[in-house]
Amino acid sequence: MKLSHRKDLFAWSVFNEERDLDFHSYLWVREGGNVVIDPLPLSAHDHKHLQKLGGVDFIVITNSDHCRATEQLAGQTGAAVYGPSAEQETFPVICDRWLYDGEEIVPGLLAYQLNGSKTPGELALLLEHTTLITGDLIRCHQAGELCMLPDAKLADRKLAIQSVKRIASFPGIHAVLTGDGWPLFVHGGEALHHLARSL
Repeated sequence: MKLSHRKDLFAWSVFNEERDLDFHSYLWVREGGNVVIDPLPLSAHDHKHLQKLGGVDFIVITNSDHCRATEQLAGQTGAAVYGPSAEQETFPVICDRWLYDGEEIVPGLLAYQLNGSKTPGELALLLEHTTLITGDLIRCHQAGELCMLPDAKLADRKLAIQSVKRIASFPGIHAVLTGDGWPLFVHGGEALHHLARSL
């Protein structure tokens, strides 16, 4: 796994040839249990690295299209699985807890519901008020510049725009770690404001 902009935050990635961009998963190493977000399959190297860092206690899935290797990882580790409450009737993975807007997942990690995306109630996660971790709606196809999921994939563009503008209004965001595309380790707040103004 790759060390991120914080010493307690790691990532692993898979290049998607169909979209010509990377998909990412994130690991927050913390006292009280490590958190993995949207887990992709782990290579043998990354699995060993994960174990060295203390394993995983919680898996957070931002939306049903990002379940990825959740069942496999949860089965191997016994980690609790958390998913978006708006999808609980149709979610493809059994969850131990459903997350609601503004809810604290573990101390320092908040969930915010995004409406209008391709799945109901997609989650964005805010880590210690400075690092935003996104699923599908907010992405980065060109390095340094955030964009929104294409209109053709949105359930409701107006609601999606409102959700992006709400997230962009949060103060203190420095990094935006996308599920799809380039992560922004610096100037993430400025990129969010630029995206919100462009919509």
